[in-house]
Amino acid sequence: MLCSFFPGLPSRTVATFSPKALEKAGAKPGEGAALGDLPEWNLGDLYDAPEAPALKADLEKARHDAEAMHERYAGKLEQLLDGGAGGEALAEAVRTFEALNDVLGRVASYASLLYAADTTDPRHQKFYGDIQETITAISSKLLFFPLELNRLDDAAIETALATPAFGHYRPWMEDLRKEKPYQLEDKLEQLFHEKAVSGRGAWDRLFNETMANLRFEVEGEELSLEPTLNLLLDPTEKRRKHAAKRSRKSSKDNIRLFTLITNTLAKDKEISDRWRGFEDVADSRHLSNRVERDVVDALVAAVRESYPRLSHRYYAMKAKWLGMDRLKYWDRNAPLPEVPKQVIGWDDARDTVLTAYGSFSPRMAEIAGRFFSDGWIDAPVREGKQQGAFSHPTVPSAHPYVLLNYQGKPRDVMTLAHELGHGVHQVLAGKQGALMAPTPLTLAETASVFGEMLTFRKLLDQAPSPRERKALLAAKVEDMLNTVVRQIAFYSFERHVHTERREGELTSDRLGEIWMDVQRESLGPAIELKPEYETFWSYIPHFIHAPFYVYAYAFGDCLVNSLYAVYEKADAGFAERYLAMLSAGGTKHHRELLKPFGLDASEPHFWSMGLKVIEGFIDELEEMDRTVIAEA
Repeated sequence: MLCSFFPGLPSRTVATFSPKALEKAGAKPGEGAALGDLPEWNLGDLYDAPEAPALKADLEKARHDAEAMHERYAGKLEQLLDGGAGGEALAEAVRTFEALNDVLGRVASYASLLYAADTTDPRHQKFYGDIQETITAISSKLLFFPLELNRLDDAAIETALATPAFGHYRPWMEDLRKEKPYQLEDKLEQLFHEKAVSGRGAWDRLFNETMANLRFEVEGEELSLEPTLNLLLDPTEKRRKHAAKRSRKSSKDNIRLFTLITNTLAKDKEISDRWRGFEDVADSRHLSNRVERDVVDALVAAVRESYPRLSHRYYAMKAKWLGMDRLKYWDRNAPLPEVPKQVIGWDDARDTVLTAYGSFSPRMAEIAGRFFSDGWIDAPVREGKQQGAFSHPTVPSAHPYVLLNYQGKPRDVMTLAHELGHGVHQVLAGKQGALMAPTPLTLAETASVFGEMLTFRKLLDQAPSPRERKALLAAKVEDMLNTVVRQIAFYSFERHVHTERREGELTSDRLGEIWMDVQRESLGPAIELKPEYETFWSYIPHFIHAPFYVYAYAFGDCLVNSLYAVYEKADAGFAERYLAMLSAGGTKHHRELLKPFGLDASEPHFWSMGLKVIEGFIDELEEMDRTVIAEA
């Protein structure tokens, strides 16, 4: 917990998956030629190959330096505070620790990205597993450091922080001290750390490889999960229904395995939480997000209270637009009749996003442009490739990488804008160093959602007709419902699952019951949820990889809605303040970051402000309908 060397991910940071990346529109088979040349990333900025001499040298140096650090400092940190040079000595120790984080993070990032590009390749699987084990063994030598720092006297630490060299790390130290009540004795921490490879890490990997190997026969063609789920957004109702039925069959065929994985990981988390002293099932996530439980509870309450005004109302309107009394579950994300059936080529997608970014800040567009020019994006759909999309921060000494499954639909462009927002944020925060660049998940979504909003507003302003404007507005509302309503429903599902798991295992049927209950509550009566929908929880990777991650999306979307409202009324200095916020990385609490914009997430009305933006879009769509009826 205190020294997390999760393969490929810096401490307190995970690769960020956009909700719409898992529910986006899919291109029909044969449309690939219209996309143009889709880029594949160049991982050479990390290492040339798994067997590269530089990689082996870095691992050997890290092993040596970790052992040397353990020998020099373990059990001796208190002695460093004796005399007048305690702050300088501690600063030197932290710099050594930070450098090791960067080296190990670079190796882990390379293995993780190589694996994500093709999770079915046996060579990648073995390399990924071997690197996990190697880094776990090396980093075990470093576990003592944050634990021992947290045992030092508060007054002594405060005195040492007055030294400029050590004071530079004050934000990291303050975050570290917040974890002090939940840390265990050193040997137990080491046991938790080393067993992660054969415990949670192994179950994560089993889920990934199972998902990557799933195949679905759709209209005589064998598809992997990504293009199959994408067919749920096909213009043809028959194809949506067929894809849904095939998805359900596969999930049902594998439901015993997914149930076992879910129960095992929920129990694993319960054991960890119990030993560490966390009271609530989500408290460990709140701590890592540096957000208070009551702030999250207020967000959840506000979103759930808004269900009738948002999702229930919108889906009733959509059913009417599609000529249905109620939507089937496979119609929820169906394109409207007004939606142009264009395929957006890669070059057009790039230009759209960069133009939107550049109109806000040339600096932001310049950073985003490097992802295209320097080989930092992997865009094509491939067999075995990890589903969805993410921006992986890697380490400050390198740069982020973006993974997409681009298929040329408008939502794919929005996903590109989303992930590039993450990427820009990660580049700007990199100057804070390996320990303080990582941003809590709640704030990590700020730049991504803001980037989406910039792109959406640009497209909306350029809409050539009311028909095009309605299509764009409806698509944006659906994205926002997926980002806010759906993610809070997912959070509610997780809360039920983890709470009940404390009393014993959950059956597949019980998991399905919980899933259906939260879906009915959140989606409303306009969507017909047949019993066959009860297994679709098994496809959500966040439940496996990052429990309770999902509320960060709703946090980020509502925050950005409020932030964008400030931007529309702001003076010329807004972009500079915004980039300064991103550059802070993990060095500031959300209250401090939002203060320059006059916003405070702890205020009771804050979340209502953000939700009213979505409600306003739905109001506009409703008004369009009234106008059409009046004109008729």
